[in-house]
Amino acid sequence: MNYVHGYSTRESIRLVDQATTLAELLHNDTIYSAGRTVLEAGCGVGAQTVILAKNNPQAHFTSIDISQTSLQAAATLLAQEHLTNVTLQNADIFALPFPLESFDHIFVCFVLEHLEDPIAALRCLQPVLKRGGSITVIEGDHGSAYFHPESQLASRTIQCLIDIQKKLGGNSLIGRQLYPLLNHAGFENIKISPRMVYTDSSRPDLVEGFTRNTFIAMVEGVREQALTWRLMNENQWDTGIADLYTSTSDDGVFCYTFFKGTAIRG
Repeated sequence: MNYVHGYSTRESIRLVDQATTLAELLHNDTIYSAGRTVLEAGCGVGAQTVILAKNNPQAHFTSIDISQTSLQAAATLLAQEHLTNVTLQNADIFALPFPLESFDHIFVCFVLEHLEDPIAALRCLQPVLKRGGSITVIEGDHGSAYFHPESQLASRTIQCLIDIQKKLGGNSLIGRQLYPLLNHAGFENIKISPRMVYTDSSRPDLVEGFTRNTFIAMVEGVREQALTWRLMNENQWDTGIADLYTSTSDDGVFCYTFFKGTAIRG
């Protein structure tokens, strides 16, 4: 897996900001009964893990990630929140160390976009899910971003992120593909729910937490790659980012859509 955003401290902060800002939008209906076991595949720095564990204190989560560095950050975050219903484990989605039908539920958030073969990943996850158990998958779709005031250069900076992630083997447009992905992986009773984030100056928390600290920060993170690969020149990039920030002004508007899919193992 090539994680396009890197593993910097700034990226860890961005992930926590994102999770906190979007907690209600993305997780209000992710509810697991007491005693249920949940595999969180690709937990990263634990940004989503904390929210899941808090919202479902009587469920037990096994949260795995391929990066030991990310798991260390997750352990620190869980300790700070005094959460004890999570077990962290270094593991690869494509080589899971669990017996068949080990978990009641599976949760995957912002992971498939970074994988060259997301269907294969879903097929690897399916055997460790109990029959009748659910899988929840959440992904964004950078092609869904639109904003006011409009700017061609701002749009190009977003396209740079899309193109760079594609060159690294990922897919930042994957949100719109959740239904066919889950279907081809063999899951049943698939339900997809679009979750739009809309921000304007009447919603300052979302402007700060999502538009600035989540989305624009994510785009800014590929600056060096965009310039090195000559997708834009320095002046174009800086102007585009500045234009993107105008969507956070008093007259600015920004929209973005996440997609949440749930399905059952038959």
